[in-house]
Amino acid sequence: MKLSVFNPVLADMPFADAMKYLAQSGVQAVEIGSGGFPGKAHCDPAVLLNDDNALDAFARVLAQNGLELAALSTHGNPVHPDPEVARRFRDDFHDTVLLAEKLGCKRIIAFSGCPGGSPADRTPNWVTCAWPPDFPQILDYQWNQVLIPYWREASAFAAAHGVEKIAFEMHPGFCVYNPETLMRLRDAVGPLIGANLDPSHLFWQGVDIVAAIRYLKDAIYFFHAKDTCIDPLNCPVNGVLDTKNFNREAERSWIFRSVGYGHDLLTWRNIVSNLRLVGYDDVLSIEHEDSLMTPQEGLQKAIAFLKDVLMFEEKNTRVFWA
Repeated sequence: MKLSVFNPVLADMPFADAMKYLAQSGVQAVEIGSGGFPGKAHCDPAVLLNDDNALDAFARVLAQNGLELAALSTHGNPVHPDPEVARRFRDDFHDTVLLAEKLGCKRIIAFSGCPGGSPADRTPNWVTCAWPPDFPQILDYQWNQVLIPYWREASAFAAAHGVEKIAFEMHPGFCVYNPETLMRLRDAVGPLIGANLDPSHLFWQGVDIVAAIRYLKDAIYFFHAKDTCIDPLNCPVNGVLDTKNFNREAERSWIFRSVGYGHDLLTWRNIVSNLRLVGYDDVLSIEHEDSLMTPQEGLQKAIAFLKDVLMFEEKNTRVFWA
């Protein structure tokens, strides 16, 4: 396994300085935002695709620091019902695919996106109930008329340019938000689609992460190391659905935390062990969104915690005691 960091946490640092900092912190790989919500602070495809010197310099920084490019990330909503918003996210995905081809990167991280409830809508409509009858009709429209057709076309484009894996972060607010919806889209589109398993978004939905890993198996294409703390006072009163701003930590039902601050060492050891059990012996990429810590303190605590949890050597194949 390899320890990675998702770069937005260091977006305020120059690219070369950020990569040197990660290498000195004992990180082996990096996941880099190239559009969409993660932004383009360290990686702007519009520049790198049109300037060979800039592209060479980008690759050279990674090589000089011994860092593997784990993935390019362009989380967005390419099926947004506002055509102009959708176009911007689609352009980011398109350019990320072309940049991945040039860099020899085979994996892209994304969101599935969420359409409106009908062709007349201009804002997304995330359905969470089976009743009233409007909701199943909305889901039928979203999946069969928008989501599946778009990702069939987009995945074919990605495959034609050498991308082997599109890993969807299962995120509430989008059509793919849990293992079942991930597999629904994968079954409809094909095996280029897989999961970016981020426990933080599953913990607060009540998902058992080990059970999710055993269900998804070889459909796990990436892993975000981020934790969630369920508030023991607020959640029992109000449940897990919470729209309060993330800066109102003491009032929320849950908040994002650095790994180890939401769930204990044994929980994370079981997660990592089960990843290896189903054949995922790849990158764990730290995503820092802990509002109780500065970015660098939260990142360093996560790095130290995961160094004790990850299995860096190859899986033992010689069961000498049996």
